[in-house]
Amino acid sequence: MKKANKITTLFLDVGGVLLTDGWDRESRKRAAVLFKVDHLAMEKRHHMVFEVYEEGKLSLEKYLDMVVFYRERTFSHDQFKDFMFEQSLPFTNMIALIAAIKKLYGLKVGVVSNEARELNEFRIQKFGLNQLADFFISSSFVHLRKPDPDIFRLALDIAQVPAENILFMDDQALFVSIANDFGMKAIHHIDFTSTARKLQSFGLGLPESLLSKILPQND
Repeated sequence: MKKANKITTLFLDVGGVLLTDGWDRESRKRAAVLFKVDHLAMEKRHHMVFEVYEEGKLSLEKYLDMVVFYRERTFSHDQFKDFMFEQSLPFTNMIALIAAIKKLYGLKVGVVSNEARELNEFRIQKFGLNQLADFFISSSFVHLRKPDPDIFRLALDIAQVPAENILFMDDQALFVSIANDFGMKAIHHIDFTSTARKLQSFGLGLPESLLSKILPQND
């Protein structure tokens, strides 16, 4: 029987895996209600610019000028930005799981995510992701975004690890499929319990005594 290739590196998404999404549809709905902004108008403008925003070609200030502050408002940019930042919450169980597996198996961890620069930098610092990940292939840093195959190629180039030794984890099935096309192992993350089980199938399980301490909070 052919021995399975050993996993030495994890590629992880952030929104939907380690943290809540940074600025998703539900967050924008809440913003529209709180700030009394026309939600449909905001959504239309958002969808016109969000790709270049996530690719780091627009600052947060400029994004807000285009999407929210194209007319006079009764609130400030800073008030709206504070609300945006407050939408980010951690999946503490997933962060603990990845940290434990990284330590136990001596893994290299890279983040491959679509995130706008200011939100991304805030989330990295706020939730200590720079203590978990060894490098960040963020769309706003490299000016590429999933599902562009070039961001996967770039991640492989930077990691300098054969694709068959990499396990990719994302909550989007399409991106998981692309990682598979590159020869990576992959997990479509749905929840803590199923992901912990799938990790075990790749030889990255945790002892029950350790796993039991990582409770599936806010799964």
